[in-house]
Amino acid sequence: MANNFLTVQEIARAALPILHENLVFPALSYKEFCTGMGKKGDIVQIKKPAVYSANEFNSEIDVQDIKENSVLVTLDKIADVSVELTAKEMALNLEDFTRQVVAPAAVAIAEKINADGLALYKDIPYTCGTAGTVPSGIATFAAVAKALNDNKAPLADRYCVWNSEALASFQSDSAIVSADKCGSTKALRNGSIGRLIGLENYMSQQVFDHKKGTLSGTLTVATAAKEGDTQIKIACTAGTLVKGDILTVGGKNYVVTENATAASSAITAKIYPAVGSEGIAAQTAVSLVSDHAANLAFHKNAFGFVSRPLEKARGAESYVTSFDGISLRVTFDYDIATKKQTMSVDTLYGFTTLYPELAVRVLG
Repeated sequence: MANNFLTVQEIARAALPILHENLVFPALSYKEFCTGMGKKGDIVQIKKPAVYSANEFNSEIDVQDIKENSVLVTLDKIADVSVELTAKEMALNLEDFTRQVVAPAAVAIAEKINADGLALYKDIPYTCGTAGTVPSGIATFAAVAKALNDNKAPLADRYCVWNSEALASFQSDSAIVSADKCGSTKALRNGSIGRLIGLENYMSQQVFDHKKGTLSGTLTVATAAKEGDTQIKIACTAGTLVKGDILTVGGKNYVVTENATAASSAITAKIYPAVGSEGIAAQTAVSLVSDHAANLAFHKNAFGFVSRPLEKARGAESYVTSFDGISLRVTFDYDIATKKQTMSVDTLYGFTTLYPELAVRVLG
């Protein structure tokens, strides 16, 4: 077991701040956390932030209900780093052990959590930018702000998460580089390019590159779709659609919500949002957005991050600590059969998309 100077409590308390500092996406999302223990597969009911509309006052007020609609979130993710500890590591003091073992483990967990959150781009049909072209210039931020404005996203708590290519492009733009001389003290520091046109901007190496399905041929709507439909039948030659593909039909974007494969020269695509009141006529042309980097711009309430503390491991030395909606468990164990001392660092969480209309996929 651990020596007198190296306990799971000390390690957990050293690991959690490192994890917290390296999390990007959860810090920018709506967070729901409680101290009750959880396990993988638990389904948690959380309340979505309320949405209201402002009305013109005439002779009396129009009272609106406080509708905090609930949504179910599955705690389906456990990010884990488990390592074998030798006598050499166990003999280290806490500072050296944190630098050599704990910090890399916490960073790896943060990278997985960030990636799982950024994967929610697959729920977002709203776009700006050009697929295959790296975003550049102040005009990019103006286009993002316009897209969020058009969808009536609140002006506060707006964020962008860019990939490294976009960040490099922005860093070479003198107008953006000078942003830190115009009131923003965060610009170009720790992967941030500061606040521009009402957007707080961050870089993450976990931003996804979306690879579209293989659908081929001249794409048209095979069967007319009516208001409220959540799927459309598309005439094609062959191929597939993958979750997150974006279809442009009659000038409007729809995101594919499930993988699909063509059969008999047609494919049925499940889509979001539902078809609007204008409907979609048969023979309407359909296009599939090309491969692209899925940079994300969003309001805080677009996505939800839910976490719960894991139970202490039974029959082993284990400690759980929590801070600011993040929980971390550290466990020491010894396997007499293999004569190996192991340390496991893990955390339990789940993500969900709360309001897709409050997010925009910035193509790159």
